[in-house]
Amino acid sequence: MKWKCIAGLAKALQAVNQTTWHDTFLGLWIAALRLVQRERDPTEGPVPRLDTCLCMLLSVTTLAIFSIIEEEEIALSKEVECSATSLRKEKYVSGKRRRDLVSSLQQLGDYEDLLASPLPLISVANQAAAKAMMFLSGLTVGNGGYLDGLSLNDMPVNYSGNMRHLIVEACIAKNLLDTSAYLWPGYVKGRSNQIPHSTSAQTPGWSSLMKGSPLTPPMVNALVSTPASSLAEIEKIYEIAVSGSDEEKISAAKILCGASLIRGWNIQEHTVLLITKLLSPPVPSDYSGSESHLIGYAPFLNVLLVGISSIDHVQIFSVHGVVPQLAGALMPICEVFGSCAPMVPWTLSTGEEISSHAVFSNAFTLLLKLWRFDRPPLEHVMGDVAPVGSQLTPEYLLLVRNSQLASYANTPKDQHKSKRVSKFASPSSTEPIFMDSFPKLKRWYRQHQECMASILSGLIHGSPVHQIVDGLLNMMFRKVIRGSQPVTPATSGSCDSSGAAAEDSSFRLKLPAWDILEAVPFVLDASLTACAHGRLSPRELVTGLKDLADFLPASLATIVSYFSAEVTRGIWKPAFMNGTDWPSPAANLEIVEQKIKKILAGTGVDVPSLAAGASEPATLPFPLAALVSLTITYKLDRTAERLLFLIGPALITLAAGCPWPCFPIMASLWAQKVKRWSDFLIFAASRTVFHHNIDVVDQLLRSCFTSTLGLNSSPISSNGGVGALLGHGLGSNYSGGISPVAPGILYLRVHRSVRNVMFMTEEIVSLLLHSVKDIASCGVPMEKINRLKTTNHGMRYGQVSLASAMDRVKIAATLGASLVWITGGLSLVQSLIKETLPSWFISNHKSEIDGVESRGMVAMLRGYALAYFAVLSGTFAWGVDSSSPASMRRQKVIKAHMEFLASALDGKISLGSDCATWRAYVSGFVSLMVGCTPMWMREVDVDVLKRVAKGLKQWNEEELALALLGVSGVGAMGAAAELIVESDV
Repeated sequence: MKWKCIAGLAKALQAVNQTTWHDTFLGLWIAALRLVQRERDPTEGPVPRLDTCLCMLLSVTTLAIFSIIEEEEIALSKEVECSATSLRKEKYVSGKRRRDLVSSLQQLGDYEDLLASPLPLISVANQAAAKAMMFLSGLTVGNGGYLDGLSLNDMPVNYSGNMRHLIVEACIAKNLLDTSAYLWPGYVKGRSNQIPHSTSAQTPGWSSLMKGSPLTPPMVNALVSTPASSLAEIEKIYEIAVSGSDEEKISAAKILCGASLIRGWNIQEHTVLLITKLLSPPVPSDYSGSESHLIGYAPFLNVLLVGISSIDHVQIFSVHGVVPQLAGALMPICEVFGSCAPMVPWTLSTGEEISSHAVFSNAFTLLLKLWRFDRPPLEHVMGDVAPVGSQLTPEYLLLVRNSQLASYANTPKDQHKSKRVSKFASPSSTEPIFMDSFPKLKRWYRQHQECMASILSGLIHGSPVHQIVDGLLNMMFRKVIRGSQPVTPATSGSCDSSGAAAEDSSFRLKLPAWDILEAVPFVLDASLTACAHGRLSPRELVTGLKDLADFLPASLATIVSYFSAEVTRGIWKPAFMNGTDWPSPAANLEIVEQKIKKILAGTGVDVPSLAAGASEPATLPFPLAALVSLTITYKLDRTAERLLFLIGPALITLAAGCPWPCFPIMASLWAQKVKRWSDFLIFAASRTVFHHNIDVVDQLLRSCFTSTLGLNSSPISSNGGVGALLGHGLGSNYSGGISPVAPGILYLRVHRSVRNVMFMTEEIVSLLLHSVKDIASCGVPMEKINRLKTTNHGMRYGQVSLASAMDRVKIAATLGASLVWITGGLSLVQSLIKETLPSWFISNHKSEIDGVESRGMVAMLRGYALAYFAVLSGTFAWGVDSSSPASMRRQKVIKAHMEFLASALDGKISLGSDCATWRAYVSGFVSLMVGCTPMWMREVDVDVLKRVAKGLKQWNEEELALALLGVSGVGAMGAAAELIVESDV
């Protein structure tokens, strides 16, 4: 879950930086607000991000802070319970972290520009401010009931609501604050005597529901568009969804998937769990049918599936860490409805009919969105290390799901009660499930893997699959059939197509969806072959593919995977995008090139030309051209949006892996179709510059360091800091159109495509140390240092004090640790500490600082930088304590690294680095662990610690050596006493 990750990172930064919780909480709020503000005026595109960013600010960050505060107060409560003077066992204890939260939120009010509400949130923020004003005026607000039918636009009060009002309401909802926050100076603006003390609600809302009003159509519409404000409200809807009439269940499903899911930040973590639970309805006690009980829930399940299938909904499930459980709920639905023939549809109250194919397609495409099957097949056959995240498979999702539910089952009941948990939060079943439980899904997945790994084969003439292939081809190309002339080669198994066969195809295809999906790869092979040999025109091919996708939307998954595999195999001739056979991007290709260069202007990266020559049109791989052309045929309505969300990521990944300039060509074609998406698409195209040249990635990383440290003269990074690294937003909202994009944003978008992850670690270490040398010279080239004047204190203008240099070194090391963690996660951090750093110290690096005037200072700063970098990377990966599951892997790595330190101090390993660098690293690394992560030392063998302490003593670091043994547990007490005695002697 994201909130657990954020809580762990916050605790790591607080421990290593030795900051107060006030400053840590304030930094968290500012970081989350910056995330929202970068989407304040976003470029319009197919991937909305504002709601996800608001979820991070108002739900996830609040949950992270809740866990940090709860951790302290549970410990304090246990101390009170164990105290002999305690009279009340259940006494509530408020900790210092809660008080620091209050003070941080009070200080947050000083950041007015950062707190300005994005346009879609102005009304919501005003409602939060109005709630505080009404409370102070003595009006009863309850759970927001007063606002149900009240239009703030008609009231003569300026509420001046901002993002802090929403943050405070989220904290109050999670019992982190109480309504005394409304009394903070400056929190409420305006005069409360202007508020009318009575109002007549024109529209029924949540308060009406809680009073027992039935779910009438007007009320359903109101509840769909208005988020629930309390857990009790969302639980009420859940109860209706479980035990109401069929019509009430469907209405409740619509409400749960409405505003309460997307912007019900106060209860969002409960909403995603309750929806997931509803997707696994229990078997009715009186059920005796032979088919699955899920069949009877088809209309209800379909409403839920459609309701959560949009991209912003899926992102919210992902942010809350519910994807594995959601995938586990979707697999049975896919298995059951994919095995049903669509003979008798279900008729809804609206008159709409849905078939088993529709329910299956909605569940299957949603499952694939969670799985992210769009990774390029190229990664399976090239490169030593696959990109991070490519291992996400259905099996992996089920393993995580099983682990999550096992953890829940093993959690003590009193621990569940201590958290703010819904009474319906317990999962339907904690039993593990595996792919073997879904034979049809498993069979399709195997075919999917085979399709990507090798050329298609195995179609037997006259077999049931062959007959389905014939039927699908006749259905797809019935408009181009001329008499008895075949449109596909006989080897594809689709010769002898006729009008009678085309008319009969609809009847013959009343088959289970799994049977149809098994035939789709052979259909696609025949279709591409027919087009390549001239028996189908490109337009006819695309029209046929569209008919296939309309007939069974789930087939889009196979279309994407098959075409992706064919692009990788490279056996097809390129398609000429000349505007005759295929659409042409020539109209705005030059504009795309200019905008890409402008986007990358701040990184110093050269952009290859997109010009294809005066006489040659642009080309795309044939299967990619067909896939792009297929997507362009869709109209941008809500139904197509769900399908494009499935195809889009796969298309982007595929085009990004193709040779330059395939992606800009694709972006140009789509920009012609949807001009308002132009900047979004061009920004996506600009990222592919980094996919084809590792040197360009090196330049991007270098730009991240120089911009953060303010070591260059770029207009977007002259002042350094986070603003220079991540920028303040994308798009054309700046004067002069699209603007240069900050290097950090670019790296966040491209790092997953880097295949040699180990190279990235070594490069980050190299850039960190190079930055230290620049910091020591204040960014002035070394050849110019000698020409600078000297001050009375011996320092030259342009150089910095040691304290100032250390501060900047910490910033550089923090950036380096962040980049390593983002690039490769836990495994890369372990490799860094266990392998990369020891190898660096053993290698000869003395020549890197030869000729530098401040050689001693630079060497020392390099050691401290590496120490801070290593410890911070470790805390990101393992945490400062043992609360994270990843902490179980810490002992082996820390033990190996401490053994390396001890062996080098013993003289068993000869080092190539500068002595001052080595000494600064060892003393800095040990000091940070003693002061920030003492629990780590208790996991290391005492003999190894004694050897390290002995080496420190030889450097006259007796206090540090004693502190190291002092924090290493009871086992090291003897060694500590021995060290004290030897020091006294």
